[in-house]
Amino acid sequence: MLIEIPDPSLVLLIGPSGAGKTTFARRHFRATEVLASDAFRALVSDDEGVKDADSDAFQALRFVAAKRLRRGRLTVIDATNVRPRSRRPFVALALVRDLPVIAVVFDLPQAVRQARNLAHRALPAEVLEQQARGAGDSLPVLRQEGVSQVYVLDSEQAVEEAIVRRRPIAVRPAIAPGTPAGTASVRQLELLEP
Repeated sequence: MLIEIPDPSLVLLIGPSGAGKTTFARRHFRATEVLASDAFRALVSDDEGVKDADSDAFQALRFVAAKRLRRGRLTVIDATNVRPRSRRPFVALALVRDLPVIAVVFDLPQAVRQARNLAHRALPAEVLEQQARGAGDSLPVLRQEGVSQVYVLDSEQAVEEAIVRRRPIAVRPAIAPGTPAGTASVRQLELLEP
């Protein structure tokens, strides 16, 4: 599958834990372009698996995403992103800059999810299935949320064979810091909770 990514844009990787989002991101994007929730959890708590650090981790992640998008930089969000309320702040950050939002959804078969879960973090089966349902339930509403293009990877082969091609696009200049127009709305968006 050919995945065309406007550059700059916001790319949301969507899928349950262990679906291969991080490996996909490493393979197709620069390290500086990928903002991973696990890495931000580790930054604020020294442990990427500590869920009680989510609020601080996502606040920091949104702050960095806002700064990158303001500068017109391609920004990839590597998190489960399976709930609309989790995606909403990121989508808003891109749309306020008139940047497109691309979703890459990892909708792998249950057997693959379970095997990867055991090798990855061994989340409880009900948590993994809840995340998978959330990703599947997201498909019909992503466009309504402001996502301009949705790509679904539904097998390990599809993930492995995916080709990401960047397509440069023109962007409007960022609003100068301190100007009344836009500053308040961007500040408010940066502080939204997950």
